[in-house]
Amino acid sequence: MSIMEDDIARVVWNDAGLAPVIVQQHDTREVLMLAWMDAEALRRTLTGGRAVYWSRSRQEYWRKGDTSGNTQRVHGVAVDCDGDTILLMVDQQGPACHTGTRTCFDGRALTMTFTEGE
Repeated sequence: MSIMEDDIARVVWNDAGLAPVIVQQHDTREVLMLAWMDAEALRRTLTGGRAVYWSRSRQEYWRKGDTSGNTQRVHGVAVDCDGDTILLMVDQQGPACHTGTRTCFDGRALTMTFTEGE
């Protein structure tokens, strides 16, 4: 087994064969989006250098930016301590969110902040 295949084998896939992917801008650490990958999407990402995801709604692979031009060049990949979540560090060109915003976490939804002692 190659090093890449060993790394893919470390991921704990859910019952549908998927794992959540947290996508983060590599230099600012800004959280851009959440997507899903299966082993083949991760393999394509690792070999191609651009983010490839599994679309649960369309039931197909999609390489970020092929239709929108908003590409994600991969700078790093990590797996969490349980092996069930992937962190993809990218260089995002253009908006990451399908709504046209830089990040899917732009504060339009629930936003709460806490201060010490509350």
